[in-house]
Amino acid sequence: MIPSRVRPRAGAGAGAGAVACALLCLGQATGGLAAASPAGPPPALPVVTRAGLAPALVAERGADVAFDEQEAENARTTGTVIGPDRTPRTLPSEASGRKAVRLVPGQYVEFTLPRAANALTVRYGIPDAAGGGGITAPLDVSVDGRHRKTMTLTSQYSWLYNQYPFTNDPGADLLQPDWWLAECACVPASTTPTPTFAKPFRPTHFYDEQRLRLDKTFRAGERIRLAVPAGSRAAWTVIDLLDTELVAPPHVERGGIDVRLLGADPTGRRDAAPAIERAIALARHLDRPVHLPPGTFRVDRHIVVDDVTIVGAGNWHTVLKGRRVTLAEPAPDGSRHTGVGLYGKSAAEGGSRNVHLRGFAVEGDVRERIDTDQVNAIGGAMSDSTVDGLYLHHTKVGLWFDGPMRNVRVTNNIVTDQIADALNFHTGVTDSLVHNNFVRNTGDDGIALWSEKTADARNTVARKTVQSPTLANGIAVYGGEDTTVRGNLVADPVREGSGLHAGSRFGAEPFTDNTTVRAGTLDLNWRIGLGALWFYALDGSIDADVRVTGDHYPDSTHNAIMLVSEYGVKDRYDIPSVHFKDVRVDGAGNSVLSTRTKGSATFENVDARNVGAVGVNNSGSFHFPATGSEFALIDRGGNDGGWLTPRLLPNTITCDDRPPVVAPPAPAPWS
Repeated sequence: MIPSRVRPRAGAGAGAGAVACALLCLGQATGGLAAASPAGPPPALPVVTRAGLAPALVAERGADVAFDEQEAENARTTGTVIGPDRTPRTLPSEASGRKAVRLVPGQYVEFTLPRAANALTVRYGIPDAAGGGGITAPLDVSVDGRHRKTMTLTSQYSWLYNQYPFTNDPGADLLQPDWWLAECACVPASTTPTPTFAKPFRPTHFYDEQRLRLDKTFRAGERIRLAVPAGSRAAWTVIDLLDTELVAPPHVERGGIDVRLLGADPTGRRDAAPAIERAIALARHLDRPVHLPPGTFRVDRHIVVDDVTIVGAGNWHTVLKGRRVTLAEPAPDGSRHTGVGLYGKSAAEGGSRNVHLRGFAVEGDVRERIDTDQVNAIGGAMSDSTVDGLYLHHTKVGLWFDGPMRNVRVTNNIVTDQIADALNFHTGVTDSLVHNNFVRNTGDDGIALWSEKTADARNTVARKTVQSPTLANGIAVYGGEDTTVRGNLVADPVREGSGLHAGSRFGAEPFTDNTTVRAGTLDLNWRIGLGALWFYALDGSIDADVRVTGDHYPDSTHNAIMLVSEYGVKDRYDIPSVHFKDVRVDGAGNSVLSTRTKGSATFENVDARNVGAVGVNNSGSFHFPATGSEFALIDRGGNDGGWLTPRLLPNTITCDDRPPVVAPPAPAPWS
């Protein structure tokens, strides 16, 4: 979800993602590659990482997953390492760890297996077609020079253009005003220029991923080579990373109603939705689960689920795969398309209950963002329900729950390559848990708790990994009360957001033992550096007892922590009470703390090193210079690094109210 600060106000244009302020700040070639450098020598042992970090740096944080992640820039290659670069709309900026490897036909990158594996996932990027819509290109996969298979890569689900909400057509009508420029916060209100038009518009969302089962199980130490064959249609292929894992044999649900017995085709040639619906009806009547055996089952529309358990053979074995289908006429909710998805009944109809979904994949066909379309993998309202062990790919949102609803547990899922969010608790979702999920390459927030109409309450987001959201935040809490965000790992947010975000209207909100890395991005609308953790009093004051304990913020691009109130409204909202304790900041291009609001915060045992600008940027609210007293800093002791001193920057009402970024060294163990 995009916070309302980057949405048009009522009556404004339809877009919000890229505006003239952003275009003025960039000056990079469309989809440009960062300056390349030659690859280093092959490592003696495989370099396994978590979000581009050594696992020891993020122990007990983020999701516990079955696969081993290796960054291509650490592998042996005849290609070229691109990056590091954090400039939005470039291939390196969207790469995990902010580096990748560029191959041309005839080149390869080679990884060493750290453990036995029989399956792999490649995260890659290839060029778009000249007119948009994507191309396909081969990638050869071999193990120790043998067992060659060829993957067919595609850019059909990447390369998004236009202003928000995005399309994959570079020739789309872009003659819409940059509405944000009319109230752009990066210039004084008295000199705001006349809105202009943005054409052409630079693309984003360059990467995709693809899974491949191998013919056999290969041992640790064997070498997997990804090679671009001569004659490939792709002028270049960028490899970001490789995940390898040992997939278990297919699960059989004893006593389950096998959907094949009701006519479901496991080859994907015929629509299986009617047969699956018959199996659901029979299973409910007999009080038995539904079993989805190994196979690909074509489903081109929503299947409504209520009081039923549906179990697959495992998300590598069972796939529900669908095409996006254009409706004959718009649905009552405004949807123009439908596609594969399992949906609870709407909250207006009383919602669904006792739904349990486990052990299968959902492969969608969503290639552009249309916010009115219900083309999510999991949706509706599902109280007293569980979603466990799914792989959700190429839908608009992986899981979008429209409450009111309560007590849903979302655990052990992988959600990748979404056009928008991975998961959104939208309106009145309460007493629920999001635990041990892995998210990569969302087009909006990794996870959002959005109290748009009715407050979300008493929810926990724990042990979640979010990598490379191309827009907005890793984890965002937009309103609600009594939310706990604990033990998460967020890496490489690209633009208009950061690692952890909290908006207005809260009760007690603990942020505990989270790690963000390479966050604290530059906001292209405001043209200021955000914090890896940032609080934003947009719709009202954040009048809550907010406690941040044990968080780590390594390698923040701009600031580690930021607190800001609504721009352009003097003295309207504030953030009166935030408490920081046992926090570590290891590298920040600007400051440990930047405040642009009234209020106060306490600091105890907040340690910092490798900070670009020592001191607190206490700059006051937008358009109004600070006097140095808007935000009170309360030192409760033990704060090391000399960072907790006021530093009032000049020119607080211009685009240049931030110090230059000083690149910190790579994160290292804290001594």
